[in-house]
Amino acid sequence: MTYVADPRVDAYIGALPDWQQAICREVRELVHAADSDVAETIKRTRQPYFVLQGNICALLAAKDHVNIFLYDGAIVPDPDGIITAGHNNKTARTVAVRRDETINAPALSTMFKQIIANNRAGGWRSLKREA
Repeated sequence: MTYVADPRVDAYIGALPDWQQAICREVRELVHAADSDVAETIKRTRQPYFVLQGNICALLAAKDHVNIFLYDGAIVPDPDGIITAGHNNKTARTVAVRRDETINAPALSTMFKQIIANNRAGGWRSLKREA
């Protein structure tokens, strides 16, 4: 997958322990593979965000896991049950990945594609108002 890497995102990932780097790199590849127009940036001073007509997801490494924040307004289905926190959150839900856990790449990719489609349709806030 070819994409424009933000050197600040590279620096964020590069400063992490190896196991967290691997998780972040896999998520980065998955979100860019979901749509070739995805861009990456830094928000909130140092947090990597992946965007396309709105936020798609963000990464935040914690002591014993990596959080993947999905900016979907809790409207994207989660049939595989990969959401680990924020089920009732009005803005974002979380997929936490711990050391030696495998990312459910097909499920996460499906969610990224749906979030991108929602962003292109006006964003989850707009879609919720219409529902």
